[in-house]
Amino acid sequence: MNVEQSARLAFSNHFGRDADFVVKAPGRVNLIGEHTDYNDGFVLPCAIEYATYIAVSPRTDDVVNVLALDCDNQTDNFLVNKPLNSHSTQTWSNYVRGVVDELQKRNHKLSGCDICITGNVPQGAGLSSSAALEVGIAYAFNHLCELFIERKDIAKIAQAAENNFVGCNCGIMDQLISACGQQGQALGIDCRSLDLIEVSIDPKMTILMVNSNVKRGLLDSEYNLRREQCYAGAEALSKPSLREVSIGEYESKKHTLDPSVAKRVEHIVYENVRTLEAMQAFTNNDIAKLSTLMAQSHASMRDLFEITTSQIDTLVNIIAKVINEHGGVRMTGGGFGGCVVAFVPNFLVENVISAIETQYEQQTGLKETIYTSVPSAGVSLIRA
Repeated sequence: MNVEQSARLAFSNHFGRDADFVVKAPGRVNLIGEHTDYNDGFVLPCAIEYATYIAVSPRTDDVVNVLALDCDNQTDNFLVNKPLNSHSTQTWSNYVRGVVDELQKRNHKLSGCDICITGNVPQGAGLSSSAALEVGIAYAFNHLCELFIERKDIAKIAQAAENNFVGCNCGIMDQLISACGQQGQALGIDCRSLDLIEVSIDPKMTILMVNSNVKRGLLDSEYNLRREQCYAGAEALSKPSLREVSIGEYESKKHTLDPSVAKRVEHIVYENVRTLEAMQAFTNNDIAKLSTLMAQSHASMRDLFEITTSQIDTLVNIIAKVINEHGGVRMTGGGFGGCVVAFVPNFLVENVISAIETQYEQQTGLKETIYTSVPSAGVSLIRA
């Protein structure tokens, strides 16, 4: 039984009727461009095959009933036409409530429904299970209530829900790629204009994601600190954001910055350039160039932004020794644990997996979790 079928079966068992439709909203992995999104910079993510599935049927009243299969079958319910002034004590349901709250703020006319949520996006791995949930809920109400909201606006609503209701000050990348992803392509995103640049991915390559299974205890506080340091750097350089700082400007003025701030700024300024170069390298299928760019990105996150861990660095080293210039590997996500992403030729995938399985746990004491994917489409509707 696949995940969609599981969602439909659980829906009918719980609500006593069939779901009218299912929304599929993918997770994502970022190939390059880390912490550049909230600096108005460039990122290069792709949607992955792992997704959140949301089964939905309309109601004739204003009640929203929600069942979360992957959270021990917890439930939530609220009225869709009343202000959502209160938060749930259940973390997952605040993502649902937050989206409805943002739709209410935009004066959309909403109607009640029954919802069942499940999925196979790994939680806590940095593959954006939360963004997939937000985008999926927004897309479900968009279809249910015939709101005719554009995909980019779906992403903005989902991001606002996480910023304003959940309370996580995330950038737009995760929601935008979940809403707008394209089969077989990564999407270069200009996080200032939200312009999307389609970047084809060679079908002879596999995207490998490896969860280090490091518990990410520092993520929230350190993430916020990195943001503050980036904003301080932009202010010190009299720029609205680090997007506006060229390499030449940084190099000529770095001596004027606080040393810690200078390291964060250097990562962002060079990472933006690397991301643009990576888009061109993907387009040209220049794997050797991509290998270099991803290695530079990882070194910058390790030494300048200081967000990797010894276990993450070990994973990257294991993979890099197998693929050499035939692919690329780097940490992906917010940092302090989570995943590495590798761009691996199909003929080396088994070799890479074997190397990880024989070396990583032996060297770190942690057991990895490995996922493979091809670039997938963004949020979509599956009818009965």
